[in-house]
Amino acid sequence: MEDYLSEKEQWEAIKSWFRENGLWIVAGIAVGALGIGGWRWWESHLDQVGREASGKYEQMLQAFGRGDRTEGLVLLGDLEHNYSSSPYMDQAKLAAARVYVEANELDKANTELQAVSQRSKDPHLALLARLRLARVQIAQQKPDDALATLNGVEPGAFAPRFHEVRGDALYAKGDKSGALTEYRAARGMDVGSGVTDTSLLDLKISDLVADAAPLPSAAKAPAAQTAQAAQAEAAK
Repeated sequence: MEDYLSEKEQWEAIKSWFRENGLWIVAGIAVGALGIGGWRWWESHLDQVGREASGKYEQMLQAFGRGDRTEGLVLLGDLEHNYSSSPYMDQAKLAAARVYVEANELDKANTELQAVSQRSKDPHLALLARLRLARVQIAQQKPDDALATLNGVEPGAFAPRFHEVRGDALYAKGDKSGALTEYRAARGMDVGSGVTDTSLLDLKISDLVADAAPLPSAAKAPAAQTAQAAQAEAAK
């Protein structure tokens, strides 16, 4: 149709279209500009919050490192209050749990580790928290709780460590056969990956294999050897 209109008629048609739709075009441009500006402001805000959370986290680690637990826990509270959605929050709780374990305050360590294992958006940190929580529960003489903590999740690259800690829980329950099975599974998976302390695993396996080996009859064992064995057992 435009091919059959004069230049004047085309210009009049364009002006008429702008009169009818120009306001919406301007509004659209304004909204777009506000959207871009708002997004840039939000990114800047997130960067600022991230820097502040990082600074608080570093200050907390420094406080714990110099033995100032009170200051470290104050900074932890600040992170929880003002930066609860920051990824540094999970790291801070793991650090606090370690401080509690070193002070033998296992209930408090349990609380911090439960929080990370259940709420962390980072799957690797959540798995790490589960492992540490299970170790704390074993130390609390709650091996069944530790087994429940380790079960029902896909451990991924942490599988060797899950097997090892599961073995520790079974050993605490007196199930040496089950513990040996778990330790061997952990050892078989961790071939050069460094996920577990293989020398410690080998020691655990060797001890359980030795315990499972048949002992010589008491009649054939020299009296001195029997006495030494009894003394060694009492010293454990």
